[in-house]
Amino acid sequence: MFRNQYDTDVTTWSPAGRLFQVEYAMEAVKQGSAAVGLRSSSHAVLAAVNKAASDLASHQRKVFRAADHVGVAIAGLTADGRVLSRFLRNECINHSFVYESPLPVGRLVVQLADKAQVCTQRSWKRPYGVGLLVAGLDESGAHLYYNCPSGNYFEYQAFAIGSRSQAAKTFLERRYKAYDGYTREELIKDALFAIKETFQGEKLTSQLCTVAIVGVGEAFHVIDQKTIQEYIDAMDVSSEGGAEEETAAVPPPSGEAQEGGDESSEPAPMDI
Repeated sequence: MFRNQYDTDVTTWSPAGRLFQVEYAMEAVKQGSAAVGLRSSSHAVLAAVNKAASDLASHQRKVFRAADHVGVAIAGLTADGRVLSRFLRNECINHSFVYESPLPVGRLVVQLADKAQVCTQRSWKRPYGVGLLVAGLDESGAHLYYNCPSGNYFEYQAFAIGSRSQAAKTFLERRYKAYDGYTREELIKDALFAIKETFQGEKLTSQLCTVAIVGVGEAFHVIDQKTIQEYIDAMDVSSEGGAEEETAAVPPPSGEAQEGGDESSEPAPMDI
């Protein structure tokens, strides 16, 4: 069996200039259950897939509250995600105790990135195998950040991480330019649509996803399952109505084709 001699230590560089242990941690994020985040000028929404290990087990939490104005959704190793979410919670509490004001989201993300980066330069540590979507609200408005196991962080209008996240990203890329003017209800609907894209045909229910929101005059909280199911039912009704309209818009076959009895002349079923 081939053995890679450059992946036994996180501080060992390969000749190509790569740290394989860091790349393994980033791969763990790709294998985790999907998480989606998007923001407008006044609100930020996080959504995550509830993935159970088996039919006999309950799902693990993927969305965590750090403070009234900020929360995170994770993809990857859940144990690492709990440790980092507790770190964020402690930082927010300490800042609020000392300065009597909420910790700005950007500064919190930098502290999280610094903590992750230390694990890429210490031989007795390993990188955290989890990616975090940090959504929050401060004096400058709503924010959404992605923190990578490598210690990098990026601010996004909308983003998705985890397994099958490319389908969700494709959906978000088509619509993100209008998100600044979205209401909270429109953000929630698009978050659910993006999560639905990662299911690849499987029916979406409130039991299979978690949605949280933070915004102006609204502290970070997880939306209850009954409300989420109402949003999902409304999405299903609207998609069925759109499908009926598209089917009705297809012109019927011409009279000549009907008389000829050629089956190939019938309109092909539409891809919904």
